[in-house]
Amino acid sequence: MAFDLNRRLAAEALGTAILVATVVGSGIMADRLSNDVAVSLLGNTIPTGAILVVLISILGPISGAHFNPAVTLVFAAKREIDATAASLYVLAQIAGGIAGTLIAHAMFDLPLLQVSETVRTGTGQWLAEAVATFGLVLTILAGLRFRADTIPWLVGLYITAAYWFTASTSFANPAVAVARAFSNTFAGIRPADVPAFIAAELFGALVAAAVVGWMHTERNTSTFPITVKGTE
Repeated sequence: MAFDLNRRLAAEALGTAILVATVVGSGIMADRLSNDVAVSLLGNTIPTGAILVVLISILGPISGAHFNPAVTLVFAAKREIDATAASLYVLAQIAGGIAGTLIAHAMFDLPLLQVSETVRTGTGQWLAEAVATFGLVLTILAGLRFRADTIPWLVGLYITAAYWFTASTSFANPAVAVARAFSNTFAGIRPADVPAFIAAELFGALVAAAVVGWMHTERNTSTFPITVKGTE
């Protein structure tokens, strides 16, 4: 890659921090502006999709704009990033995500350190996270194969949609799940519920990688001339 590992890690941390600050901050703002949960969710959805378009566009050329341990895991499995760099990416993403939560709290004059009490558990929620992450990885891998120039928009639009068609409101990101556990706000998730979310997200990501790998294997249509013995 054109950029050294330190710069790539900085891009991953910064991108994840801004993403989480947007998720948590817009959730706080939306909750303050409306008592209608549907309106608040809409106010949380649009900024998240929009910031993903921006972040992937400006930081993608540096680090690949993973901002997500599940995405990094998939690229490590595809051997497009080595194990050491992948591990450091994940640490940078988690650290950046937690920093983003603290920044959002500071902007809204809330206590910096919080522990969420929002319960998000059950088979429906876990299935939703697996589905959400499956769709995200499918979007990324298929987009890279066929429409790489549109990846920022594809991801932003997918997450915007997934907020509304999944029961979990589509975390689809282990680093974001960890970071949101430190916010007792509209966007929060109880720490006890985080491990199951992460397991579901990683499962969905790996299944998507396997499905896309199979679907993108092109049929061999080459033909070979038949040689009749004695006519060579």
